[in-house]
Amino acid sequence: MTDTRQDPTGEPQAKPRLAARARGLVRPLGVGLVVAVAAVLAGLEAWEAIAVYLVFAIGLLVWPTGREASRARARARSTSVAAHHSGFALIEALDLPTIVFDRETQVVHQNLSARTLIGDFPQRAALSARIRSPVILDLVARVVARGIPESIEHSERVPSERWHEVRVAPVNPAAEPARRLYVMTFRDMTEARRMDRMRTDFVANASHELRTPLASLMGFIETMQGPARGDEKARDQFFGIMLEQAQRMARLIDDLLSLSRLEMRAHVAPEGSVDLGKTVTHVVDTLKPMADDLGIVIELSLPEAPAVVTGDVDELIQVFSNLVENACKYGQSGKRVEILVTRPEGEGPLVTVRDFGPGIPKEHVPRLTERFYRVDVETSRTKKGTGLGLAIVKHILTRHRARLIIKSVPGEGSSFTVKFSPAETARTDAIKEIYK
Repeated sequence: MTDTRQDPTGEPQAKPRLAARARGLVRPLGVGLVVAVAAVLAGLEAWEAIAVYLVFAIGLLVWPTGREASRARARARSTSVAAHHSGFALIEALDLPTIVFDRETQVVHQNLSARTLIGDFPQRAALSARIRSPVILDLVARVVARGIPESIEHSERVPSERWHEVRVAPVNPAAEPARRLYVMTFRDMTEARRMDRMRTDFVANASHELRTPLASLMGFIETMQGPARGDEKARDQFFGIMLEQAQRMARLIDDLLSLSRLEMRAHVAPEGSVDLGKTVTHVVDTLKPMADDLGIVIELSLPEAPAVVTGDVDELIQVFSNLVENACKYGQSGKRVEILVTRPEGEGPLVTVRDFGPGIPKEHVPRLTERFYRVDVETSRTKKGTGLGLAIVKHILTRHRARLIIKSVPGEGSSFTVKFSPAETARTDAIKEIYK
């Protein structure tokens, strides 16, 4: 039975291998001895015969060793190539755009994400063939020279604004300089930078919106403490303006708090059941006095069968109140507002609020749901708008798995359609069936 015991390193013991090798040398050495005897019989001196034998023996001992070394080198090369290709396969599977290059900055490999982002490099092309940014090329030169990983933030504005964190690092810093490889990765920071900018803009806009009425209040208070101290008529007028500015701040703070609450609950789906027909009817009844004051006629059309969705009734009342109130205020010149509730076959319910006012220029439509965005600032403030109404609508509808579709033609009016998901309608129908 072959001895397959292992040494402490986990390798099979060398003794059986040596014994097998010794057995393999017995016959060749015997042949060598015969050759030496033949040499003596041929007339060579004894020492010359011994020399012949030793040369023969040493050749037998060295030849297998050389052959094994050659095999070992072949195995090492095979392992290296396998590791090489395995590493590239791993890089190819990454979503992160990745480029591997050598000390001469020639591209050795790039994954699909990198090809999509930058384009395909020609065979053994230099990085500068596709990457033209001096900042990135300087980064590459520094890392190649120092052998220390480094990263930078890089922005591009063509074809659209994009931000990336570009990182370059040596793959095998212990290798000889001529054999070193380097890896470059691109991490997309565009969304993070966009969110940072939105937060900065939000704080700036909120501060401005609060500062304006606050400055007005302070101005009137100072006037009443000074020149108008004894003027009762001016005081009554100032009090009315001060109350209006205080109410404006209160509305703004309420809207900011509503946005904050909605963002905290953005991923929590509502679980109530809401009849859209009844909800919209309630909104119309509530806003009818305001519409009458503005000379607006509200026309409501409801489907024969109830249109019921899963949702929060208070939040949906807030959505439809905002849309109808905006239609009355900003579409006042049209003297009419249409509200249409429908339930198309195989689709989710639709609620459309349409006015026949001046309409909205095309370039403004995509930005209407941004916080504090106004088409006409002065008109919005005159109508007592905070600039947050449609942003709140968008957040509520996102939570309800619904979306807002805005269409507008200057001179003809605007329509705002809330489209609910069929899944939310099916979910509500299923719940109703259970509790029948």
